[in-house]
Amino acid sequence: MADFQDNFFLLLVGLASMFLIRTIISKTRNKPRLPPSPRALPIIGHLHLLTKIPHQALHKLSNRYGPLIYLLFGSKPCVIVSSPEIAKECLKTNEKCFLNRPKMANIDYLTYGSADFTMAPYGPYWKFMKKLCMSELLGVRTLDLHIPVRREEIKRFLKSTLRKAEKGEEMEVGAEVIRLTNNIISRMALKRRCSEDEDEAHKVRKLIEEMCELAGRFNASDMFWFCKNLDLQGYGKRLKDVRDGYDRMMEKIMNEHEETRKKKRSQSDEDGVKDLLDILLDIYEDENSEIKLTRENIKAFIMNMFGAGTDTSAVTIEWALSELINHPNVVEKARKEIDSVVGQSRIVEESDIDNLPYLQAIVKETLRLHPTGPLIVREAIEDCNINGYHIPAKTQIFVNVWALGRDPNHWENPLEFLPERFTGKKRQLDVRGQHFEYLPFGSGRRSCPGASLAMEVVQTTLGAMIQCFDWKVGEDANGKVDMEEGPGISLPRAHPLVCVPVSRLSSSAFT
Repeated sequence: MADFQDNFFLLLVGLASMFLIRTIISKTRNKPRLPPSPRALPIIGHLHLLTKIPHQALHKLSNRYGPLIYLLFGSKPCVIVSSPEIAKECLKTNEKCFLNRPKMANIDYLTYGSADFTMAPYGPYWKFMKKLCMSELLGVRTLDLHIPVRREEIKRFLKSTLRKAEKGEEMEVGAEVIRLTNNIISRMALKRRCSEDEDEAHKVRKLIEEMCELAGRFNASDMFWFCKNLDLQGYGKRLKDVRDGYDRMMEKIMNEHEETRKKKRSQSDEDGVKDLLDILLDIYEDENSEIKLTRENIKAFIMNMFGAGTDTSAVTIEWALSELINHPNVVEKARKEIDSVVGQSRIVEESDIDNLPYLQAIVKETLRLHPTGPLIVREAIEDCNINGYHIPAKTQIFVNVWALGRDPNHWENPLEFLPERFTGKKRQLDVRGQHFEYLPFGSGRRSCPGASLAMEVVQTTLGAMIQCFDWKVGEDANGKVDMEEGPGISLPRAHPLVCVPVSRLSSSAFT
């Protein structure tokens, strides 16, 4: 009897084990196959693997685990893309799955609940604003009408640099170029300069600087679901104060514009050029507009212009000049081209750029090595399959643009600064996101609509800086500039570029 009971017990254990194993195998077979992933820690997931410069840390992980990795940032599922082939699969083949940007608490609050263009969810409003950007706000006609603004501001910048050159003074290049790009955007958007302390736009810029800083801060509520309604880091008051300050400032500027518009209602504008705020106010007042813009939409869009159109262009120019100082042979070749096309009696202008292919190549090569958007961030609208792996809806994807530009399978000597790779028939890559090893402005429908403006400003300014000045660095640096990257969403330098400009043109060329 005891033997029967023992055998019966063993039989039950065996059957239960078989059932359990079959259940586990069945669940494993039915479970979606996620991309490779390092071991995660409880609660924080893979956050411990990130460094202060995320794109570099993600690149190292990709070298170990492959070009498609699944990570958990807290409780937030994320996928890291580090090869052109998979980037194309995400941003082109399966673009419809990745047309949203993830909502981030700080940015969402600052942009009036994502009432802006950059972070707005894909839908009728976003489509309307994209069409408006490409046809009017940042279209060819509007950019052409503002050529005199950009020309005047670049000349102001060069004259200021000339004064430093005449005195032999050092110049913090990044700070001066940011002032230039601020003035260009401020005049195009609001018809006022932002470098004079008495100007209201100067206050706008200061507010936006703080907004950009807060927008880039890590917020625990984005990563941990249980922190969603908690202000553990004390951002609440700062966010409210800065947005309220920006709101008051923009309401004042908008009211001034509206009063001016009323006075000019019966007569045409003197110079026939509208700033971007006036174009937006036209639509705001148009009862028949396809989409009815709110005042919050307008204020948030102007915020986008300052946030995306100033620091990024300035950082690109600063990186380009750093590379040029370290590669005098490139400077000599660029200067020879500029002198042969433009001469030395006048300063290079936007209309000259088409005839300066080597200058264009320098800027393209700078954007390859130092993209000011090192990570393209999207969020999956629905489930999809990428490279044979399942990507669930709501997963964030990070396309590592910085890593794509260093892919040895697509770039020869990828760590070297070689503008020649973009000249002639060797490498006719554009910046519009058609080639997935090179995505300085993103790709597809959510690529940057300000690419044309950025390229005009960067190429013309850099060309003038090469043409007009030699740039000397301190003796301690042995004539070389360090190329260390610093933390920040626009990939800034770790240390400011400080130079002494030396004029190489007569003063009459600057008039």
